[in-house]
Amino acid sequence: MNIDNHWLTEINHNPSPNYDDRANESDISLVVIHCISLPPNQFDTPYIDQLFCNQLNPDDHPYFKEIYQLKVSAHLVIKRDGSCVQYVPFNKRAWHAGASNYQGREGCNDFSIGIELEGSETIAYTDAQYQKLNKILTLLIEYYPKLSKQDITGHSDIAPSRKTDPGATFDWQRIK
Repeated sequence: MNIDNHWLTEINHNPSPNYDDRANESDISLVVIHCISLPPNQFDTPYIDQLFCNQLNPDDHPYFKEIYQLKVSAHLVIKRDGSCVQYVPFNKRAWHAGASNYQGREGCNDFSIGIELEGSETIAYTDAQYQKLNKILTLLIEYYPKLSKQDITGHSDIAPSRKTDPGATFDWQRIK
């Protein structure tokens, strides 16, 4: 796996329409770790792809009636088995962080890469996810010069009044 023109190679790509240009493409200086499962606490479903591509059917699950109109995306998702799907090239602004602040900088979408782990804040993440996440983080740090190991944070850290992911089940010690 490598990065080629801001896309990871050797993984699935499912381009999302939910992105736009960064004000400064060279200012990629943060990685934000999230978690997602759709419906909540259910894994290996097609619904994350559908949400990020504006195709979620509100009649497929009661919870979807609350979220199907959201225009959101992440750069990529790491599934429970360690496989990945990339939705937005890293040089573009994915819509994952919302209102956010990192070390005094507002609007983290402008300068961050959003990585979703298929999971829940109450269910442990898998070994395969940690292995793939570490591999991807190493590639990102090598490819983007403003990014370092210290620039990896959780959604809960940049939006603490409204977000709690990746949650207490995420083991930060497993990030190399």
